[in-house]
Amino acid sequence: MLDDATGRTIVTHESRRIPWLDIVFGFGPMVPIAAGAAAAWWLQGEPLDYLAILVTLLYAASILCFLAGVHRGVSFRTEGGPRLSQMVTMLVLYGLGLGSLITVVTGKVVLGLSMLILGYALVAILDPLEARSGSVPLAHARLRPIQMPIAVVSLAVLLWIKLNAPY
Repeated sequence: MLDDATGRTIVTHESRRIPWLDIVFGFGPMVPIAAGAAAAWWLQGEPLDYLAILVTLLYAASILCFLAGVHRGVSFRTEGGPRLSQMVTMLVLYGLGLGSLITVVTGKVVLGLSMLILGYALVAILDPLEARSGSVPLAHARLRPIQMPIAVVSLAVLLWIKLNAPY
């Protein structure tokens, strides 16, 4: 690192391998989403299935907003400064996460789950593309396509349950 009166220069080497902490903190947050889908499936038709769906939706929305923040955070260290693609991705992910939270308040859970499915699918598709351009860490090219489908499938299960619920 070179620090002078005008700023700081950072030289780093980024591995293509998925770091151990990215495995732990990448797949760890997917567990409650999958567990919520499993709980809602198990409780299907019972009064608590709706609660399992709601809690999982709220949790998944918070993680999607966090992922938006990851994109913003990486942009601070992007060579040449933040890129338009990083800002657009961050705003779209945050908008989908926040929008899904708003849908809970307005009672439109199906719309909220659909927004989350779209958001997580976008991360799975866009992060590998953005990794090639240096907009996200290289490891995300390998991590996101195996991490995000856990959330997408789990949220799709919740959506299916909700669409087929008698209430």
